[in-house]
Parts: sequence; structure tokens; C-alpha cells
Amino acid sequence: MPQHIGIVGCSAEGAALCYRTICQEGAQLLGSHAHPEISMHTHSLADYVHCLERGDWEGVGELMLSSAQKLARLGCDFLICPDNTIHQALPGIQARSPLPWLHIAEVVAEQAAERGYRRVGLTGTRWLVESETYPEKLAARDIGYLRPGPDEREEINRIIMAELVCGRFLPESVAYFQQVVEGMKGQGCDAVVLGCTEIPLILNDANSALPTLDSTRLLARAGLRRAVQGGGAAGRDRQPQPRALSM
Repeated sequence: MPQHIGIVGCSAEGAALCYRTICQEGAQLLGSHAHPEISMHTHSLADYVHCLERGDWEGVGELMLSSAQKLARLGCDFLICPDNTIHQALPGIQARSPLPWLHIAEVVAEQAAERGYRRVGLTGTRWLVESETYPEKLAARDIGYLRPGPDEREEINRIIMAELVCGRFLPESVAYFQQVVEGMKGQGCDAVVLGCTEIPLILNDANSALPTLDSTRLLARAGLRRAVQGGGAAGRDRQPQPRALSM
């Protein structure tokens, strides 16, 4: 029997994409219409945002731990969190967690190494791109990185928090992301990390100047493999990429 996946949700759009990917691609490993058992718990996004805005990472961690405890009681075997930003709080609560976690940046960094990328651009909320969440995982594999400039960070953060997490996907915002990625290509990046789980809803290999590392789907596939294999967190993306429409 496949293991029971627990999803610690934060923002709805990213969590939904992660859940949907597991359900849709489970059939490739388990047969028609099949996927592992999945449970999800989400606190109100406002609870997380209140903590983020005052730099309360302990508070973020306690929300994550609360979800973990609820999911453990539901019988989950391990946890995934389709939200890059709040992974900054994960080290502070792992020792108290009732279940093991797959780390989204670990999964993405392993995939970047597998594909042979040497320098990647980082996109995501300003809390994420200013943190060491991705740099430390990339550095462990000798992969360089480029953060967006200060003005770019602010505008990307605004688009994510005011539009993407609310399910608003505007053409001008897509164009802005494309412009940022084009600039990263010009500065020597050979791929871009979509380090907010909503970014894959507007940016993909079809409309990006650089190959994309889709953190949402990569995490979902790693969770799917772990559930089926009952083992550790492999980062290799062996499942076919769904074809996304250009925007």
C-alpha cells in the first residue's frame, strides 16, 4: 500500500496545484484513476501573513507544527509543504514534528544538479529570495544562484501576494516575470527556480527565456515517489512534465 501523504498547506493556489499534480500523476505509477491517500490541513493564510509581516518565524513554525500534529492524527506517514517561503521556519520545528518532512528546496536543488545546471535565478516572495533557504541547498551541490534586484523583489512580492495567491493572473504580471527571467539569462543563469508555488501558474518552459524548476510539481512528484516507494526523498523528476500553455 502506498504511504499516506500529508500536505501542510499555506496559500490555496499552490496547495491546490500540488494536490492536483499528485492525483493526476499517481495513475502513471499506480494505475488508472489511482493515487496515494492524501490529507491536507491549512491554517488561514492571514495567520501566516501576520507572522511574516512582523518577522515572527517562531510563529510561522508553530502554525506548521500545528498542521503536522493534526495530519499525524489522521494517519499520515510523512509531510510536504507546497510553500517555499515558510520553509524558513522548518528547521525550528523539525525536532518536535511527529512526522518527517520532504524539503522543497532540497528537492529542487537535487533536480537542478541532475539536469546539470550551474547557475540558477531565484524568484519568489521577498522573504524567500532574501533568505538562505535555497542558497544553502544549491551551494551544497556547487550550484550558483542569482537573486532579483531590490526593486524586482518588491514588485515580484507584490504580484505574488496581491494577485497570484488570490487567483488573479494578469498579462502585465506575466510580462514582468518574463522580463526578470530574461535579465537573469543575460547575467549567466541557465535556469530559473519558480520559488513560489503559485508562479508555475503563469510561468513555464513554454513562455520563459530560461528552463524552469517548478518547485510545486517537483515537490508533488517527490512526495508521490516516496509514497509509492516507501523510502526517502528522491529529488529526481522521473515523471513526464505536463505541457503548460504559454501566456
